[in-house]
Amino acid sequence: MTVSARTPPPALDDVSKAIIALLQQDGRRSYADIGKQVGLSEAAVRQRVQRLTESGVMQIVAVTDPLQLGFRRQAMIGVRVAGDVRPVADALAGIDAVDYVVMTAGAHDLLAEVVCEDDEALIELLHGRIRTLPGVTSTETYVYLGLRKQAYQWGVR
Repeated sequence: MTVSARTPPPALDDVSKAIIALLQQDGRRSYADIGKQVGLSEAAVRQRVQRLTESGVMQIVAVTDPLQLGFRRQAMIGVRVAGDVRPVADALAGIDAVDYVVMTAGAHDLLAEVVCEDDEALIELLHGRIRTLPGVTSTETYVYLGLRKQAYQWGVR
């Protein structure tokens, strides 16, 4: 599901923001524990979390280390497109090895993060899937050499 296809986000009151902040610290925290901290029942917290996830305000997922799971190559691919970038963005989003797609204003029309088993899989993805998409005029690949920070706790406003 694309971000624009989601239902409008609910108004975020201080309690919803506190719930989000607590889940950003520990996504496995129980609804009962959250309820005690924000002054709601477990059922009320469950309902709020459900509304927040269904509307796209947040996701609760397991963040993994690709290297530990056998994916030895990660890269960000800058894509230049002739014409409307949206169909290309949608096509990229439909590729399993692509975990992130964003439309940009700058040197590239799109950025796509990919996770591959090895260099051969990256080459096949680039030449067999991405560069053959209608509208793609060029790509530039930034191979990840090391990860220094990956954070998801930016808080709420």
